[in-house]
Amino acid sequence: MLGRRIGGESHDDDAPERAVGMPWEHKARLTGNWLVTYAWAVDDVFRALADPTRRDLLDRLYRQDGQTLRALAADYPMTRIGVMKHLQVLEDAGVVVSKRRGREKLHFLNPIPIRLVHDRWVSKYAEPWVAALNDIKQELERTMEKVFEIYIRTTPERLWDAITDSETRTKFQFGNRVESTWTPGSAYQVTNPHANGPLIEGENVEVDPPRRLVQTARALWGEDVVNEGTTRVTWEIEPVGDSCRLTVTHDQLRDGANSQLFGGWPMILSGLKTWIETGEVLTTPGSLMYA
Repeated sequence: MLGRRIGGESHDDDAPERAVGMPWEHKARLTGNWLVTYAWAVDDVFRALADPTRRDLLDRLYRQDGQTLRALAADYPMTRIGVMKHLQVLEDAGVVVSKRRGREKLHFLNPIPIRLVHDRWVSKYAEPWVAALNDIKQELERTMEKVFEIYIRTTPERLWDAITDSETRTKFQFGNRVESTWTPGSAYQVTNPHANGPLIEGENVEVDPPRRLVQTARALWGEDVVNEGTTRVTWEIEPVGDSCRLTVTHDQLRDGANSQLFGGWPMILSGLKTWIETGEVLTTPGSLMYA
């Protein structure tokens, strides 16, 4: 089968177009304050979504997150290497995140770059509230584990302080406060002055500043989420040059868990990035809940 040339490079027919130059995390750089919630290399995101095979891979991860290459490559009329190259393009664009689980490498859908592209290019042409309700319904349903990743221009210490400081937490998590001593085994509680009672409570299972925080979480804001029981949230901070990569893993969710438990993470992490990089509060549907 004849190859083709893209950007001066030779490619096999079943190989996707590759982003030229640096890895995705090094290309995700700000060029002005207006890009604060749009740090991903937008060309990479659009390129990743332009190919029907890559869109189908994202759909497969949406239907069942955390899949191996072998599972994702099933039924495709191309080699496993071809599928792997498509996954690499999706990882370079940040819309797929891979994590090791023993000897397996699992792939997870990361909706944040798509959400940021949506906020910049789509939301101003659509009714925001309709889009927000659609996000809650469709985004990240029927999963046991969800992984969210975002890059923030800051230090690990400042990022850790933002996550654990009660006053700062109000700036990016819908006006909510978090109270804890932040020691291993200690309890924590999330509250809001406009709510009738605690919203979330749990235990700090692992506290390793400024790198890793593992918490149990029991949602209390409504009977429908109370019935979901206890889940787990892991915050992982990794320095990357003048920025930090923040990965939030929300797992131990029952299959088909209520999407209220995890649907707000893109808004929370976008709000965290905006607050740290500009000192401004990002308006989201979640931030208007208790306004």
